[in-house]
Order: sequence, then C-alpha cells, then structure tokens
Amino acid sequence: MYDSKKLADLKDSTEKWEETSLHKALTSMPERLPAGNFMTTSSEPINRLYTPLDVADLDYAEHLGHPGEYPYTRGVHPTQHRGKLWTMRMFAGFGTAEETNKRFKYLLEQGQTGLSVAFDLATLMGYDTDQPEALGEFGKCGVAISSLKDMEILLDGIPLDKVSTSMTINSPAAIIWAMYLAAAEKQGVSADKLRGTLQNDILKEFIAQKEFIFPPEPSMRLVVDTMEYGAQNVPQWNTISISGYHIREAGSTAAQELAFTLADGLEYVRWGIARGMDVDDFAPRLSFFFNAHNDFFEEIAKYRAARRIWAREMRETFKAKNPRSWLLRFHTQTAGVSLTAQQPENNVVRVAIQALAAVIGGTQSLHTNSLDEALALPSEHAVTIALRTQQIIAEESGVANTADPLGGSFFVEAQTDRIEAQAYEYFRRIADMGGVIPALEKGFFQGEISDAAYRYQREIDAGIRRIVGVNAYAEKKPLTIPILAMDPQGYTRQVERLAEVRRTRDNARVAQTLDRLRIACAGTENTMPFLMDAVRAYATLGEIIVVMKEVFGTYQEPTWI
Repeated sequence: MYDSKKLADLKDSTEKWEETSLHKALTSMPERLPAGNFMTTSSEPINRLYTPLDVADLDYAEHLGHPGEYPYTRGVHPTQHRGKLWTMRMFAGFGTAEETNKRFKYLLEQGQTGLSVAFDLATLMGYDTDQPEALGEFGKCGVAISSLKDMEILLDGIPLDKVSTSMTINSPAAIIWAMYLAAAEKQGVSADKLRGTLQNDILKEFIAQKEFIFPPEPSMRLVVDTMEYGAQNVPQWNTISISGYHIREAGSTAAQELAFTLADGLEYVRWGIARGMDVDDFAPRLSFFFNAHNDFFEEIAKYRAARRIWAREMRETFKAKNPRSWLLRFHTQTAGVSLTAQQPENNVVRVAIQALAAVIGGTQSLHTNSLDEALALPSEHAVTIALRTQQIIAEESGVANTADPLGGSFFVEAQTDRIEAQAYEYFRRIADMGGVIPALEKGFFQGEISDAAYRYQREIDAGIRRIVGVNAYAEKKPLTIPILAMDPQGYTRQVERLAEVRRTRDNARVAQTLDRLRIACAGTENTMPFLMDAVRAYATLGEIIVVMKEVFGTYQEPTWI
C-alpha cells in the first residue's frame, strides 16, 4: 500500500525529527512519564509516534477491506450504524421475577431496545431458591428462576415476538432456555418468531467465571444440543454468546481476552461439526460478547482484530461457504471491574469512554454499567443515566455517522495487527497442548490470566498506573448516592410460590419426564426435547439438575502448583 522509496524517505525524515524538533522539545519540557510508563491497559508499550512505517506491510484488501465485506475488519455491515443503531440492551435482574419484570418494562419505556436477563447465583449454579445450598443468595446478583412459573411471571406483558432477549446463563443454560421457550408457547408465540441470545459459553466458565456444574465433556454436549435444536427449531436465536467479558473481568489483557474467546469459539465449531452438522447450518447463529475496558484505542483495535481473525478462520480453516458464517457479531458490556466504589460518580465518565469505544469498534449490541454497581445492583436512577449515556452517544456525538471512523489510523492499525499477532501466538500454544479442554485442565488459561491480573495490580500499587479516586485524587467523603433496596418479603413469596408449584402440578407427569430425561442423558439423543417436556410439566431447575448430575457427575477443578 505504501511506496518503498517514500517509506525510506519517511524513515529519514522521522530520524531527523527525533534529532531536532523532538530533542529540543524534550530538553525544554520532558515528557510527563518515563518512556516505559506509557502503556495500554494491558501493559503493552505505546510508542511516542506512529507513522506508515509501523504499518508498512498493510494491504488494504487483505487487512481492511470495505465495511460489510471480507475480512470485515471495518465492520460486518456496509452502513454500520448509519443504517441501524446498535441494540441498547441493559443487563437487569434482582430479587423476584415480579421486581425484575417491573424493571424490564421501565427500561423499555425509557427507550431500551432489547432485554438482558441477569440471574441470581443459585440459579446460575442450578439450585432452586429453597435448597440449602442457595441460602443467602436469593436475588442478590440477579433474578431467581426456579421453575417455569417464575419465567412466566418474569416475561408477563413482554411482547416476545417483538423484543429480543439475552440471557446470561451457562451451566443450566439449556434448562433456562427451555423455560423461556415454554413461556413463549404459553403466550402463543411460536419458536420461529423468537429472537435472542443464550450465553451458554461453558468453556469460559472453566477458564474464568467458575460457575460450572458438570465436567467439560458432558457440558460441551449440552451446548451442542442447544446449537442443534436451535438450528432446527428456533432459527432466529443465537444459541451461544461466546464470551470474553468474564475472561477480561478476571484480569486478562485485551489480547488474552480476544485469543481465549476466539479459541473457545473455534472449539464450539469443531464440536458442532463432530456432531454431524454442516458448519453453515449453525455458524451464522454464533455470537460473541466482549468487554469494553478503559483503553479507548486498544479496545477498538481488539474488536477490529476479532472480526478479521474470525472471518479468516471460518472461511479458510473450516471452509464455511455462507458469508454469514464469516461474520463476527458481538455484544459489548462496559467493564464492571473498572468501576470504583470510591467517588462512584466518576464511573459515569468511565462508562461513557468505554461505550464510545464499543460503538466506534462496531458493536451490534451494548450494555452500559451503572455508576453504583461497585456497591450494589443498580438503582432506577443510576440505570437511567447508563441508558441515557448510550442514547447521547447515538443521538448527539456523531460517531455513528460513518463506518469505522478510525480505520487507517497508523496507531489503530498497528494496535490491531499487534493484537492479532498475539492471538495467533496463543492459538499456537493452545494447539501444542492438545486443544482448549486439555489446556484448561492443565491450568494454562487460568495461569495466564492470573499473571496478567497480578501485574496490573502491582502497577497500581506502585503508582505506575493511576486510578482516579483510588490512588490519585482520593477523597474521604461519605457516600451520598441512593442504593437499590429489594422487597424484604421477596424471598418468602418466592419460596411459597415454589411450594405451590410442587403441590399443584401433576407430580406423576413430572416423574415420567425426569425419567425420560435421565435415559436421554445416559444415551446420545439431543436432550432439549426432554428438557422441554420436563419444564412444561413444571419440574424445577434443581430437580432437573439432580437428574443430570446422576448421569454426568460434577466437576471439581484441579489444584495447580
């Protein structure tokens, strides 16, 4: 793309600039930090100046292309956000299904364009609210869903044929999805009209978030079951949201987040093909979920590199023929780990910068964190500010008026190439260990993330990295922001509802559906039809999990030294 003679001339002129103008400036006014302290959030060094010399090998067609065309570095749609704004999907869930349903309706009234469901820890781990293991966790980090009855209440009055729904659930994902589909049936909405995303990314649970139940192999089987069932019965649903978000929240660098997420995605593709599915039958419905951290340019470069790598791997490695299989479509959430309990109002600024990076980076869907989330679940006031942040970016900033506005920036292109190269180096190391599952069983991912998190914290402790309100510009003032209060009677009502479900349902039918599920789990049939029958009979989440544990067992993470 660049003439070799002009590059040589540029090299000479740059060296002359360093010897004259730069030297003079540094003599009279030294830089504010030592040279090695200018770095990204991932602790990658940043050069003083970027020129065509840093992207000398850039080939426009191979590395960039036009928006909506391979390799999709510049975006998956030709018009990007000029044609359609990203889905504004605020993550919400707390306490009872009634409380969360009320929050959903409030957000839709305020201009939210998609639902995103947060589940409480008991639900995430496959327990009913009234099980001893769930004690003390009711509704604290999301909504409690123990049976189809809870799901019916959660979705009451929500037009499921018009609103897409994302559900952040992993180990029990197939069960919770079955409850959603059954609730839609009861509303009279057919499965082919449902739109949404199931997170269902069990590999990142083993790598980062640790909310696993079953061992890796049966867990992967359940994921592939949903992929297969979705392709055949729920064609507009994304059955996996392959998630880097939690990998980043655990302390990874941007390149690790990208590499580990894409490695997981490629592993799901391999398992889908091994099931006998054609890659083009399911790949168009794979989606991704990335973090938006504080380093504006590094995050934009990460998203651009992600699209390019995925397109190449799907087309060249897996021989996908449908261009939709090449598209990396992704949801973004601003970085919860970056929020501070100190001076929480500052989090509004952090979230705005992160959201702006996601939009410029070409996200299809976005959640913006609320200013109070380092302290509690978001209040109505805080979540409204978070939603308004997206709306101001969309309506007032102008950044959605052109596709890939930073494409061609020497700095951004150099960062995109750097992250891509680091990702491929991780792919090589993972392959050398035998693949994703052997690597996670050896603790490889966990060790890499731990090392990155430790380095980052050491930089904060040493004052190399400054966090406003924490180790820079700190204050000792009492907090004055309002904190969300849940219904104190919510737990009692939830437990009473669960008891009523067990008392009034056809328990013989429940037993029959659970027996058939047990046989299916022990065999090779797709488990989704059996899960659908069980939830329709009002078998509870905990009851279904007990049956599956009998067949699959549970997973205990090894201890690494």
